[in-house]
Amino acid sequence: MQSADAPTITSASPWLQAISIAFVLFYVFTLLAALRWLTTNVMEVGAGHRAVVIHGGAIAREQTSGLLWAWPEPIDRVVLVPSAETVLERHVQNLQRSLQAVNAEAAAYDDDEGGALTDALAGSGYLLTGDGAIVQLDVRLFYKVTDSYSYVLNFDYLLPALDRLVTRSAVVVAAARDLDTILVARPELLQHGSADATQREQLRHDLLADINRRLADLQLNGSGLGVEALRVDIQSALPRATLNAFNAVLTASQQAEQGVADARSDAARIIQQATQEADRSLQIASASAAERLAKAEADTASIAYLSTSLRDRTEPELLMRVYRERLPGILQRAGSVITMDADKDVPLIISGVNP
Repeated sequence: MQSADAPTITSASPWLQAISIAFVLFYVFTLLAALRWLTTNVMEVGAGHRAVVIHGGAIAREQTSGLLWAWPEPIDRVVLVPSAETVLERHVQNLQRSLQAVNAEAAAYDDDEGGALTDALAGSGYLLTGDGAIVQLDVRLFYKVTDSYSYVLNFDYLLPALDRLVTRSAVVVAAARDLDTILVARPELLQHGSADATQREQLRHDLLADINRRLADLQLNGSGLGVEALRVDIQSALPRATLNAFNAVLTASQQAEQGVADARSDAARIIQQATQEADRSLQIASASAAERLAKAEADTASIAYLSTSLRDRTEPELLMRVYRERLPGILQRAGSVITMDADKDVPLIISGVNP
């Protein structure tokens, strides 16, 4: 004969079984979670990284590529650091124009808006050169990690520190040069500026050297960033107003050169025409002189012959014959002729008729 409690125990057994199964599942899940937690910092470090293990807040060790074993957090913390062969890039934002300056500049050139640039916004993103000009440098820094410990310690403020350091170096390098040794502001001077072209090529090298020198100074002071600059890419530009002014000057210079070339062409054409006219006038004058000379020689031929005959006394009667031939023509042209006798002081007036 069964007791009164037997049906109750029988009906409760499925709940006990469910609780037992849940407990087993929870136990297994806990074991899996614990195993997963224990293997959190068991990982494979890739070829492009290094792993720095921080144990209890202090850097314990560094491991290159391969399998890493470390205690899970919060006992150990693993930080992946780029390998020494990995090149990182940083676009320096401190040298860029601020958004407020760009918007204010756009408004200043908009007649409808009529905006204006304040002193603070006007100088945003521009550097002062040694000759008092302003220039904008867009700098991209390429660097690598050389000291993983310093890199990890300074990781939170590494990029802002790099921006400030590159900005300071850019200010120093720009202040030590004039505008023509930074960019080609006046193309018309290129043929006379071989030294300036060399300085423009040297700009990247000087900026890179100054950045590495400042990084080395930080390392010596115990606050190194753990990185080394490898290369800098620089794009230089002028302010919008300055660029428009330079373009206007360049346009005016080109127009002036074109005007000078046109004037030289006109002058050459005028000189050629004048030379041709001078040659023509000279030829005409030479021909006229030759003609007049020939006529004069023809007119004086008889006189020359008469002079020769008188000097040589070849024809004694020639002078009288010529006198008789020419006298009627002379008297015919004269209005009147007065002749005087050498022995008597009595004039003889012979009237003539004008031709």
